[in-house]
Amino acid sequence: MSRVADTIAQRNREAGGALIGYLPAGFPDLQTSIDAAVALAENGVDIIELGLPYSDPVMDGTVIQAATQQALANGFRLRDGMTAVREITARADVPVLVMTYWNPVLQYGVDRFADELAAAGGAGLITPDLIPDEGAEWLAASDRAGLDRVFLAAPTSTDERLRRTVEASRGFVYAVSTMGITGARADVDAAARTLVGRLREAGSTSACVGVGISTGAQVREVLEYADGAIVGSALVKALADGGVDAVARTAAELAGGTAR
Repeated sequence: MSRVADTIAQRNREAGGALIGYLPAGFPDLQTSIDAAVALAENGVDIIELGLPYSDPVMDGTVIQAATQQALANGFRLRDGMTAVREITARADVPVLVMTYWNPVLQYGVDRFADELAAAGGAGLITPDLIPDEGAEWLAASDRAGLDRVFLAAPTSTDERLRRTVEASRGFVYAVSTMGITGARADVDAAARTLVGRLREAGSTSACVGVGISTGAQVREVLEYADGAIVGSALVKALADGGVDAVARTAAELAGGTAR
């Protein structure tokens, strides 16, 4: 059973699809990051992607890098991420996925991380730098703890790689719309549509597109062919520029794109 997959399926029945919103834990401080994540849920975001700040964020663009570096400079620790998940899930009735690079999980202890995340009410992990072929320890721990595991697929992935990714993922497959780092772009890469089609052929029933989505119109465009749209940099910029109120307004605008 996957609450994330169930939520995405429900939103595709009731609306145009699911909206997944990313914010980093600990930015600009821990309590504000919790309040901002709750504001996402209160303004139309269906699933929260909570990023754990990391010193080498290879996939993240400049907006998210700046936010996570500030969180680290302020003393963010992995245990703070567990606190954030616990408080967000106590206040908001939406699934919370943690986005983390793999090295922090290894350092923390894979089984310990899985157990504490489950105990905090987390739904699972998005792991941008872990591939299924190298994820045996996480596959076992997530099965034991009942957590979702979201792997990434890129336009350059082979058909065999896509098949393995679909088989190993639970919750959804994260379809990276462009080859590059995250960040709002004027146009969502047309390669995303082709990639989702290839994921369908590989057996995916829940493919969500991220990287480069920043407006409600782009959310609507993506949901014409994908099951969910993932927005990060636009929300982080709103938080940096205008605080929780700006996050709420931005989330509501993005959520307008899920209407049929």
